Amino acid sequence: MLAQMSEPPPIAVREPSEADRAWLGQQLRESWGSTILISRGHAHDATKCPALIAVQGDARVGLATFRFDRDECELLTIDAMEKRAGIGSALLAGVIQIARTRGCGRLWLITSNDNLDAMRFYQRRGMSMVAVHRGAVDEARRMKPSIPEVGEHGIPLHDELEFELLLERR
Repeated sequence: MLAQMSEPPPIAVREPSEADRAWLGQQLRESWGSTILISRGHAHDATKCPALIAVQGDARVGLATFRFDRDECELLTIDAMEKRAGIGSALLAGVIQIARTRGCGRLWLITSNDNLDAMRFYQRRGMSMVAVHRGAVDEARRMKPSIPEVGEHGIPLHDELEFELLLERR
């Protein structure tokens, strides 16, 4: 007799509780090497920014951090503990919903020139690459020396790529 495979619980997205804060910081350090992120020449402590956590059953399975600047929302980080399982999509949808509720006209993010998975992920979700900031990772490395010289797939890290999604205001 074959054992029936049970369907995994649905992915839920929520704001972090106080109990999540230590995990959030640890996850950022594991994924990004630090809680400090550099974007367009500015340092951001992601532990002090708004965040969303993806949960599946009792397990935390993903994290997104973001910030607001006037009528724009910048997605700082997005991490899914399991790739291609809908976690990143759920987190991105949650950030988009919050940005729309806040009246933002634009959601944007920066990724590095080596991050081919991110380029595919964001474009498949309707985002457009709108700028290449040449040498911006080299500049960021001066602020955060832990940024490696070579990234994914052996690609030298030099440039920031900017993606955006224009949001209709509600």
